[in-house]
Amino acid sequence: MPVSGSDTRQNIDPVLRFLDRGPIVVLTGAGLSTSSGIPAYRDRDGNWQHSKPIEHKEFIDSEDVRQRYWARSFLGWPTVGLAKPTRGHETLAHLESLGRIALTITQNVDGLHQKAGSRSVLELHGGLHRVACLRCQRVLQRAAVQEWMREANPDIAPDVSGLAPDGDAFASESLYRSFCVPVCPDCEGVLKPDVVFFGDFVPRDRVDACMTAIDSARGVLVVGSSLMVYSGFRFIDYAHRQVKPIMAINLGRTRADHLFGTKIEQDCDEFLSCLRLQMG
Repeated sequence: MPVSGSDTRQNIDPVLRFLDRGPIVVLTGAGLSTSSGIPAYRDRDGNWQHSKPIEHKEFIDSEDVRQRYWARSFLGWPTVGLAKPTRGHETLAHLESLGRIALTITQNVDGLHQKAGSRSVLELHGGLHRVACLRCQRVLQRAAVQEWMREANPDIAPDVSGLAPDGDAFASESLYRSFCVPVCPDCEGVLKPDVVFFGDFVPRDRVDACMTAIDSARGVLVVGSSLMVYSGFRFIDYAHRQVKPIMAINLGRTRADHLFGTKIEQDCDEFLSCLRLQMG
């Protein structure tokens, strides 16, 4: 796999030629949103930077785990809810408007692609801006649920010791034990953010839609993802088996380094910003 150097101008031409092939599929990860203030799960070597995220089964089975989750999420949500798109998000939206991108598959749950203006977006792992009832399947807006939690926990202190990925926050254990957890206003069922937790499965229709888009695309571009999680890696493996050209813009090691035709070893937000300027 050819790996680029740090000369941005030298690296832009291969990407422009790649985009000129025709509509491509883009797969994005947490590295694209770190400039928006949202921490990533992994470091440049693909290792966990924080404690492992909550597991789906733990959330379903334990009221204590749900209490801990919602308390931390209540404090961490503003980081995601108020986040603004990066120049990288805006560049991808611009490329879509030019017909260069057929579909953006994002592993992120922050909704920043849509805020930047992208319209053809598939949220592989769902979106934090929605909350779903596990009993009656009603879908609620997170802003409304956030307000309910604020009203139910009027004395909560913003005791945040740090931010974690996906709207999570580190806080004192005493906060969890006293936190009043929201329930569905219709059936009092368990509420869960409309995202795929670790240990759960991406819905089959989403997987099929991604595969179909790759079938029709002229290539696949990975932006800001280590692809350590199989839910994203599978699409690069599939594209490789379909003999589709694959390019990556990512700092650090990925699980698919051996599958890329070319890898741009640069910060994806900075590189895409320069790409936009070069395009005019």
